[in-house]
Amino acid sequence: MSSKIEDSVRRSYGSKPKYTEVMPGVPEDYTQVKTLGDLLKINYKHVTVEEQLRGNLVAKLKAGEHPYPGIIGYDDDVVPGVNRAILSGHDVLLVGQIGQAKTKIAEAIAKNLLSPIPVVRGTVTNDVPTTIPEEHMVALLSGGEVVRTVPEFTVSRECEDIVRQDKLETKIDWLSGADRFKYILSTPDISVKDLVGQIDAIKIAKKGVELYSMESYSAGQLLQARHGILCIDELPVLDPRKQVSLLSVLQEGRFTTGAYPVIFRPDVKIIATANPIDYTHSGKIIEPLFDRLKSHVDTHYPKTVEDEMLIIAQETKIADTKNVFLPVPVVKAIAKITQMTRAHHDVNHDKGVSVRMAVHSMEMMVGEAERTRSIILGVKAVPRFSDMHCIHQSSKFELAEMEDTRENRRNLLNSVIDAALKEVSLEYVEKVAPEQIANMKNEFAKNKAFQVSQVLPGGKKGDSDYESQLARFPVLKQAVSDTAGTIKEEQKKFAERAKSLGISSPSIAMQDINGEFTATVAEIVLEGLRHIQPPLLDKKDNSYGLAE
Repeated sequence: MSSKIEDSVRRSYGSKPKYTEVMPGVPEDYTQVKTLGDLLKINYKHVTVEEQLRGNLVAKLKAGEHPYPGIIGYDDDVVPGVNRAILSGHDVLLVGQIGQAKTKIAEAIAKNLLSPIPVVRGTVTNDVPTTIPEEHMVALLSGGEVVRTVPEFTVSRECEDIVRQDKLETKIDWLSGADRFKYILSTPDISVKDLVGQIDAIKIAKKGVELYSMESYSAGQLLQARHGILCIDELPVLDPRKQVSLLSVLQEGRFTTGAYPVIFRPDVKIIATANPIDYTHSGKIIEPLFDRLKSHVDTHYPKTVEDEMLIIAQETKIADTKNVFLPVPVVKAIAKITQMTRAHHDVNHDKGVSVRMAVHSMEMMVGEAERTRSIILGVKAVPRFSDMHCIHQSSKFELAEMEDTRENRRNLLNSVIDAALKEVSLEYVEKVAPEQIANMKNEFAKNKAFQVSQVLPGGKKGDSDYESQLARFPVLKQAVSDTAGTIKEEQKKFAERAKSLGISSPSIAMQDINGEFTATVAEIVLEGLRHIQPPLLDKKDNSYGLAE
C-alpha cells in the first residue's frame, strides 16, 4: 500500500498538470476538486502570489477589463502605477492622506488579482497541501516519519496532522483572494509577536510540547496572510524594531521568530500605506525597509466633482434603498462642499479632508429626510437643500490658519455650504428665461412669500405643502417643472455612468416620487433666484420673498 502511495505522489509531483487553467493555478473544474487525492490525480501545481497577481492582471489588461472595479478617479496615474508595480513583482507603499482609498486599493488587488487556492480545511495559515515537499508528503501518507534536514516548514503542524490522519481523503477548500487579505492598523500596541507569531506558553502547558516544537508556535499576521496580501496601514507608526521584523520577508521571502530556530516562507505580498508627512519625515520608515518596498505610489483626492459624486454613490450605505432617492443636485452639492472644504485656505491641508466626509454627509442627509418626513408622512426619503444643516454632524476637518474650535469650524462650514448651494442652484436657474423671471417677480409681488421647510410635505397634504404653494405661483411652477426635466436627464446620465463603472445603487436611478422630488427641485430654483444678478429673492428664516 505504501509503495502504491509513493508511486502516486511521485507521479503527481513529477508530471505536468492534467488540466487547463482558467486563471493562474486554477483548474477549469476546480470546484469539483475537493480532496488531497483529487489534487494528486490532476497533478496540481501551486502558483505563487507573484505569478497569480501578474498573470491575472495581464489577462484583464488583454481583455480590456478594469483590474480594480470600484477604484474611481485613479485611471490616469495611480492605477498605472499599481499595475507597473505588480508586473514588476514589487511590494508597494501607497502614500497619501486620509480617505484616499489606499486600503481599498489593497483590498481590490487581493479580490480581483489573486486566484482561488486549495487549502487544507481547518488550517489557519492557508496551507496548500501540494507545497509539502515530495518526501514529506510520502511520509505523511504512508505513516512514516517526516525527516527535516533544515528547520523549515512549508505548512503548519496542524496541516501535517490532518494529512497524516485523513490521508488522500483530506478535505480542501478553495480560498478566494479576498479571504487571503489581512489588514493591520499600525498602533503603538502592535507587537513583533502580532506580526510574526510567538511561542505560545499556553500550548506548551496544555499539550506538554517542547519549547522548540512546531506545536508550540502560534502564527502571526504574516502567516495568516499566507499566499495572499498583508496590508500594513500607516507603516511609519510602527517603531523601528517592529519594522525590522519585516525585512527578511521583503528581501528573502522568509522569516524566523527571533531566536526560535524555525523558518517560514509566507509567500505574501506586502502593501503598506503612509501619510505624506510621515513618509518624508526622517526616520519614520527605517531606510532598509523604505528601500525594499520597491514601488512607492502617490494617491490623491478626487480631482473632479463627478468623481467625488460617483464615490458618494458607490460608498453611501443606505438601509432601505427602495425607499430612498438621491437627486443629482443634492449629491453634487455634497461633493462640492467636500471639495471646497478641502481647498479652503483656513483648513489644515496636511491633515486633509477625507472622501468619507462626503459619504458620511450623504448618509446623514438620507437619515434626516427619513427622520423629518419619510417615516412620519409615509413618503420616500428624498434629501433637500433644507436638510443640509445636518451635515455638521458628519463633517470632520481641522483648521490651520485660525483657532481650531467647534465654533470656527461651524462658521467655516456654513460659509462653504452657502457657496456650494449657490453654485449648484445657479447651474439650473441660469437656464430660466429672462421673461419668466420678470413674470415671477410679479407673482411674488402678489403672493408675498414661499415657505420652505424640511418638515413640509412635498405632495398635497394641505395648504402649506410645496405643490399647493406652487399652484399659487404658475410661472414659478413652470420653471420648477422645466428644471425637473433637466435634472431627470442628468440623473439618467449619472446612473448610466455609475453602472458603466460597476456601481449598483438603486437610489440614484430615476423614480416616480411625485411631490418629494418637486419639493427638492423647488428649493433649488428658489435658492438660485437669490443669486442671479440682480437677485430676485431674499431668504428670511424659512421664507423666500422679493429682494428689496
